[in-house]
Amino acid sequence: MVAPSIDVVGVGNAIVDVIAEVSHAFIDDHELVKNSMTLIDLDRANELEVAMPSGITASGGSAANTMVGVAGFGGIAAYLGLVAADDLGEAFRSDLRVAGVGFDVPGKVDGLPTARCLIQVTPDAQRTLNTYLGVSAHLSPDEIDEALVASASHLYCEGYLWDMEPAKAGIRHAMDVAARAGRTVSLTLSDSFCVNRHRDEWRELIVDRVDVAFGNADEFRALYEVDDLAHAADAVAGDVDVAFVTLGKAGSLVVSGSDRIRVVADELDHGVVDTTGAGDLYASGVLTGLSRGASLESAARLGSIAAAEIIGHLGARPEADLAAIAEQILG
Repeated sequence: MVAPSIDVVGVGNAIVDVIAEVSHAFIDDHELVKNSMTLIDLDRANELEVAMPSGITASGGSAANTMVGVAGFGGIAAYLGLVAADDLGEAFRSDLRVAGVGFDVPGKVDGLPTARCLIQVTPDAQRTLNTYLGVSAHLSPDEIDEALVASASHLYCEGYLWDMEPAKAGIRHAMDVAARAGRTVSLTLSDSFCVNRHRDEWRELIVDRVDVAFGNADEFRALYEVDDLAHAADAVAGDVDVAFVTLGKAGSLVVSGSDRIRVVADELDHGVVDTTGAGDLYASGVLTGLSRGASLESAARLGSIAAAEIIGHLGARPEADLAAIAEQILG
């Protein structure tokens, strides 16, 4: 078996995020489903983008955010996602590379435009996502760089991508390539709405192809159709090697076989501004820790620190020196 040359490769929707702070009235006036991710068409995306106040624009998508976090921690990260050969696609590519993430998938010509996610952040720091998937949802096995996947210690796959048949095939193919190379395969559940749409397929996928699962308590409860987190933890423990369950202000729970490790939330010296990307950055800390051979508790601690940092400001790009934090925690 060839030793891995990079830490993590992420597979997900390549999306340009447009993030703005809005009032609760904006959510009601535009009939948005608060604190959820809703798929929209191009006309609706254009309508909302015009209506939103000015904010920030950056490369996004859940797995892309996680890869930026891994790079910020000092890890070597790469990304597989589909963009168009348009201005947004080139902006996405440039932004990832500046953040230190390898991204070499060519832009698609003469087809759907690059995806965008319009994120409304209300005064309670909750975010509402309205996503036009564009070309990103059509990532197929042909766009999966097998050599890249096989070179990474960890493969991290985004549940949000699981909506189109070509993308499903692409994820399955990437997972199979990673497994043949002896690598660790991770899946993030992304959103309770995603879980409810894909529960049966994901239960099968997790048993057959996934080593590490990420999600929040609601997502795991939805996956196993139980009301009690302890029952969900017992169920996922039988399906994967380890699961990382985020619990908001209560921190996180690491589930590994019969072990249940509680990790407290990191102390905040700032208010909660925007929860966009909190789960994504939690995963980046965990993956960084795992790639360095850290204990499950230490990996979750890094995740907790990254999540606390990201909710203290607008947007899903870390502003703190995560590499210095990783050095302090892991040595």
